[in-house]
Amino acid sequence: MATQTESQTKTTALTPYQVSRYSRHIIMPQVGSVGQRKLLDAKVLMVGAGGLGSPITIYLTLAGVGTVGLVDFDDVDVTNLQRQILHYNDDIGRPKVESAVDTLKAYNPDTTVNVHEEPISSINAMEIMKDYDVIVNGADNFPTRYLVNDAAYLSGKTLVDGSILLFDGQATTYIPGQGCYRCLFPTPPPPGEVPSCAEAGVLGMLPGMVGTIQATEVVKQVLGVGDSLSGRLLLIDALSMEFRTVKIRRNPQCPLCGDEPTVTELIDYVAFCGGAPLTG
Repeated sequence: MATQTESQTKTTALTPYQVSRYSRHIIMPQVGSVGQRKLLDAKVLMVGAGGLGSPITIYLTLAGVGTVGLVDFDDVDVTNLQRQILHYNDDIGRPKVESAVDTLKAYNPDTTVNVHEEPISSINAMEIMKDYDVIVNGADNFPTRYLVNDAAYLSGKTLVDGSILLFDGQATTYIPGQGCYRCLFPTPPPPGEVPSCAEAGVLGMLPGMVGTIQATEVVKQVLGVGDSLSGRLLLIDALSMEFRTVKIRRNPQCPLCGDEPTVTELIDYVAFCGGAPLTG
């Protein structure tokens, strides 16, 4: 069940405080006062308040995105603190969404933070997403990745996707009609073939690198400027510090967004992925 921490009315004009606070945006020709009002009116849903969700939501909040939704049901663990900058040592044991709200409100009290403290599932995903403009995926397991992809596409929402493991990261943007996660990965890998961050580890700084790219993609989508990563997969190798992009195209045979789709509603994603557990 979503809860709202603070009301936010639709922005019609910038206040003197907002003009000052967002002045470095407003003087940019790609943003200006019109663009800043778009950001203040934007509603972005973040799936996961962990490694990727931390830098993404912090930078979106600082940028003045008016409403940020958080979906997570985990508690803060000491192992999170190596990379999850939403949370502090004193937050250990607290629900991540509670810790995240405190951090985000400290950064920008004018941002509305909607809390969805529950596992996202085939039952609630469409309902959770319906009031948001852009969906951002920071999930660390395959059932949730496929679920979020399918629900975003079926809802007609742009999805900004990212993932991290060891020294490697990737990011892309899926716009309905221009391809989806299933175009790239039609089926999940066999259970156990791809280790999780808990099993293989992840460089603590890597979520910051990938997350800020995802946050930038969200802002560009809201503003309608620049070239998005739609149709391109950005691959990051932090060990060699190499960045490269791979072209990806909509697959006409894609079971979700192809010419003759077979996935027309949300399914049992745990079973689809071979029984992998759903975690935040």
